[in-house]
Amino acid sequence: QVQLVESGGGLVQAGGSLRLSCAASGSIFSINTMGWYRQAPGKQRELVATITGGGRRNYADSVKGRFTISRDNAKNTVYLQMNSLKPEDTAVYYCNVEARALGGGYYTYYWGQGTQVTVSS
Repeated sequence: QVQLVESGGGLVQAGGSLRLSCAASGSIFSINTMGWYRQAPGKQRELVATITGGGRRNYADSVKGRFTISRDNAKNTVYLQMNSLKPEDTAVYYCNVEARALGGGYYTYYWGQGTQVTVSS
């Protein structure tokens, strides 16, 4: 199985920055796409950013130019650098990883437990 541990959330004022981390561990054979999603109260979970194994990045329009996703393949870790934060960025942020476990024959999407990001105005 694959476990995801997130860190880096917290409370920040508008205009501030935070960096989220998500480390994958367990019986991992390989990892493809890694990404971040978020869910604000009363809203559906939405994509924030993804990065493929080849390094191709995709961002939601609402975060382009402010957020940067990166990964360290040696550490099976994905990061989300969030700058110029706005109150509307307030949400629970979830890590999502497409991974193949050892002995597994296919890739599965795994979710982290979520980390709260709160941006005050």
